[in-house]
Amino acid sequence: MRTATGSRWYFGWNVVAAATLLTLLTVGMRLGIGPFFLPMAQDLGFSRSLLAGIIAIGMLCYGLAMPLAGYLVGRWGTRAVLLTGAAIVVAATVWTVMARTPATFLLSFGVAMSVGLAFTSPVALTPVISRWFTRQRGMALFFLSTGSMAGMAVMTPVLTWAIDAFGWQHTLLGFAAGFVAVVLPSALFVIRDEAPRHADLLPEQIAAAGNAKATAADSLRFGQAVKTGPFWKIFLGLFACGFSMNLLGTHGVPMLMDHGFDAMTSSYGIGVIGFVAIFGTLILGRISDRLPRRNILATIYFIRGLGFFALLLVGTHWELYLAAAIGGMVWAGSIASSSAILADVYGVRLVGTLYGTAYLGHQIGAMLSSWLGGWGFETFGSHWIAFGASGGLLLAAAVLSLRLPEKGFMLRAAPLAAQAGRA
Repeated sequence: MRTATGSRWYFGWNVVAAATLLTLLTVGMRLGIGPFFLPMAQDLGFSRSLLAGIIAIGMLCYGLAMPLAGYLVGRWGTRAVLLTGAAIVVAATVWTVMARTPATFLLSFGVAMSVGLAFTSPVALTPVISRWFTRQRGMALFFLSTGSMAGMAVMTPVLTWAIDAFGWQHTLLGFAAGFVAVVLPSALFVIRDEAPRHADLLPEQIAAAGNAKATAADSLRFGQAVKTGPFWKIFLGLFACGFSMNLLGTHGVPMLMDHGFDAMTSSYGIGVIGFVAIFGTLILGRISDRLPRRNILATIYFIRGLGFFALLLVGTHWELYLAAAIGGMVWAGSIASSSAILADVYGVRLVGTLYGTAYLGHQIGAMLSSWLGGWGFETFGSHWIAFGASGGLLLAAAVLSLRLPEKGFMLRAAPLAAQAGRA
């Protein structure tokens, strides 16, 4: 792959590869709690609703730490934030395996682990990728989403096997060791905040960029951006995304087991979604810089919503795998499309803080679905409450996404806001 400077390989793709591997581990653990759920509840003597509540609070903490991670990346740099997050994850893991009461488990696994994973999450990695890529930003961010889907595809069955063989405590310690083995070399030798001035632009695009005037987004401030419609459409869409992804990650395996599937079949079914999503992400990444991003985002939410209703109705192995494969084709990409739209509309300068803030909506949804999945089943003896709500929210998000601005949209309010600020 030749770049504008004539070199055969653009270093930005090394950054993408390292960030994707980090995302595999981070998201695989935070959204792949399903294999841990029943073993933890049985070993600790927690009810489903109690453990679901702890996980729900953890998801909220994960979301609350996202804007902080985006802010610290701007102040400290990506490397320092990643190393800090890795240290917190290790300390939280050791504390978690020793915790035996709801309070200590909440503080260790729910709060501390969530903060550490937030500091090493896609929110901390999106700004550096956005700086390294302009022409192929959509594709690069979709590759980052591939890590999320690989986390679901790989981590769910691996964690299920490891917990069955070694127990959930030793599995968690093994994860922490592997996590540090990936974060340290990535942060020290690969992740670089200093990108080329014109990133991956071609020579003719560099010339055009040099002649272009400052856009309206260049003068926009964070406080002004969060008062605009596109930001809140992205926020609400990510709420539905987080609700659905975490519901499946936390309660997908227990739901399928309650419907008659064994533990490994259930984990394979969830894993198929992530495995197929890897290839779906590659396809979506190829077209993400060519088609309107809002149309891609709406399609992702729409088909995913139908998939949740399908998972509730499957009764045989082939129906489970077929529904998982179809849903997996569009399971990824909502986060990549959302972050790319934010960069298109508001500019790279604000994307870290805006994405971190919008991702809070994702984790509010994740918190609610963690609680609703446990409470709904214990109260009504059915998973239709939580999984049906997820399908409905995703269909609504699809409609909302169609009202997002197209790529290249300029905020009309920005010049007026800038004039008012100077006055």
